[in-house]
Amino acid sequence: MSVDPARILVAVPIFDEAFHIAATLHALMADRPEMERVDIVVADGGSTDGTQAIVAELSTRNPNIRLIDNPGRLQSAAVNRVVEICAEDHHDILVRVDAHAYYPPGYVLDVARALQTRRADALATVMDSGGESCFQRGAAWATDTKVGSGGSGHRGGGRSGWVDHGHHAGFSLPLFRRLGGYDIDFLANEDAELDHRIGLAGGRIWLEAGIRLGYVMRSDLRGLARQYWRYGRGRAQTVTKHRMRPRLRQMVPPLAVLGNGAALILAPVLPILLIVPASYLVLLAAVTVQLLMRHRSVCALWAGPALAVMHHAWGAGFISQMLRGRTA
Repeated sequence: MSVDPARILVAVPIFDEAFHIAATLHALMADRPEMERVDIVVADGGSTDGTQAIVAELSTRNPNIRLIDNPGRLQSAAVNRVVEICAEDHHDILVRVDAHAYYPPGYVLDVARALQTRRADALATVMDSGGESCFQRGAAWATDTKVGSGGSGHRGGGRSGWVDHGHHAGFSLPLFRRLGGYDIDFLANEDAELDHRIGLAGGRIWLEAGIRLGYVMRSDLRGLARQYWRYGRGRAQTVTKHRMRPRLRQMVPPLAVLGNGAALILAPVLPILLIVPASYLVLLAAVTVQLLMRHRSVCALWAGPALAVMHHAWGAGFISQMLRGRTA
């Protein structure tokens, strides 16, 4: 099923993405002359690393690429701003592209076609985590395990189907506007929060496993911790805003923080409690061994530390935000 490229509006939120943005935009434009008719809007949140100059130079050779400012700085605010000031009457499909990823040729048109073919209100695609450094590869392999992602279908999964949430790729633009877009008060998890509102409005989200992108992991444990702290806080914001009951897999990180923390504090009095963090370490070791055998690479040794950071940063962020919500 063909899609008129003029119907598509692409939003690309960026902030200090000089290392990735050129490759991202080249990938979007590659091998498809139809992409010259697709409006691509890059919303920059105040980059200081030369990102804006790179986009400006590319736009001189690709008139369909436009650079705008994003005073709100956050990704959610960037997408909303693109829709607010750049959407025209002929646009009815919104595609979101994040610069910290690798996209296959034809990604935008494939997303638009799948959205139309499935008659979905939103489309999610699968992220295959990766990276160039040994740490990034080990962390990526860990992320794509059930211990890392909790079995989320959009994290390295292979099955298409209707879902409650997934990695945001495409939307019905009229529905996105009707719902008010993303909630810009969210530091993270704005995608899951919007998916919840789409469901409440009677909308349907299709996960298309045949369309995949390569997600670039953070380059070190500190960056990973900051990222997952925000993720945890964002999930808590969603739970608080909609008075939701967290899923069991979402409670594992907070329980790990509380359980391991309490056990270590009380261990001088009750040494038997050390079985709690010891069991957790055994779990991480088991995942690491499994990944070592699967990938035959010492990079898998980073899986354990990465999982520990992801679990505890996410859990601490979740607990912190829940406490803030109760005292607000």
